[in-house]
Amino acid sequence: MKKFIYTLALVFCLGISFNTAQAADKPAKNPTELTAEQAQQLEKIKSRVEEIREMDKSNLTKAERKALRKELKEMKNQARAISGGVYLSVGAIIIIILLLILIL
Repeated sequence: MKKFIYTLALVFCLGISFNTAQAADKPAKNPTELTAEQAQQLEKIKSRVEEIREMDKSNLTKAERKALRKELKEMKNQARAISGGVYLSVGAIIIIILLLILIL
């Protein structure tokens, strides 16, 4: 039984390290097909983000900077909702499989 647990732990550790090493080499996934309205909204979000990046933030007050951060977070959430998708890491999948094995 100990041998099985050690082997499982080794596979788990190697799986996680392999995932991080391979993650840097993969190109970004293409987003799913978007409707014309969603694509237009996504372009508006991108243009606004670029506008905020090019701003001179040194002369803004603390409240204005906080409002910009809040706006950026909201736009990030909107962009994620538009692109959609559920992503699971390899580590999460392994943990789910292990829990299923232990339960069943």
